[in-house]
Amino acid sequence: MLSLGHGWGISEGDRLVASTLVIPYGGFAWISMVLVLPEQRRKGHASRLLHIALDDLRASKLMPILDATPAGREVYRREGFSDRWSFKRFRLQRAWSAINGQPGRAIQWRKALELDEQAFGGEREWLLRALQSRLPKCALGMPKGFVLGREGREAAQIGPLVARDESTAIALLEHALAGVDSPVYVDAADHAPGLQQWLIEHGFEFQRPFTRMVHGEGRAPGDEKLVYLVAGPELG
Repeated sequence: MLSLGHGWGISEGDRLVASTLVIPYGGFAWISMVLVLPEQRRKGHASRLLHIALDDLRASKLMPILDATPAGREVYRREGFSDRWSFKRFRLQRAWSAINGQPGRAIQWRKALELDEQAFGGEREWLLRALQSRLPKCALGMPKGFVLGREGREAAQIGPLVARDESTAIALLEHALAGVDSPVYVDAADHAPGLQQWLIEHGFEFQRPFTRMVHGEGRAPGDEKLVYLVAGPELG
């Protein structure tokens, strides 16, 4: 993330106690990794770093965007962010075995990048290529969509998943799940209630909600209806 973006931190001695970073995606930038050690909270560290990030993006003429937890959402609203759309995190603990329909294929990158730019609203080939290398078995494509994933400390995460329709999204997700061990996280868009219902029916459990927020009155870039799983709140 730091190789393509940049960040700031607050230290006490040689110990990092708070952080934030920004990742540019063309005309906008993602604010993420707003983290404070538990014993250092309520000291204004997060607000101070957020203001530094906003000043930096204002100078660069980049629109700030972020994905907020319920607690963070109230803080960001006071700083001029407003809601655009939302998604929910689900977790699958048990092993996955069911696969239906046609198998997923290797991603056709030209088509995938065109679709992703339409859905996300910015150019992020570097991120998608990096995810392909992190979890190759989840890097799958179909004529109307693609899916990627990544390994994690506690669980694998599948996403982004971008598709023209819900049936394509579910088929891609099924095959991506067959390529990873549980537990698995997915961040599923609220504008895809059929996909969320499918997750629940197949053993996924709700974890927590997130809200995509934009600083100011501008709309969120891209066409969110094409987004079924986000890459994660820290990546967009």
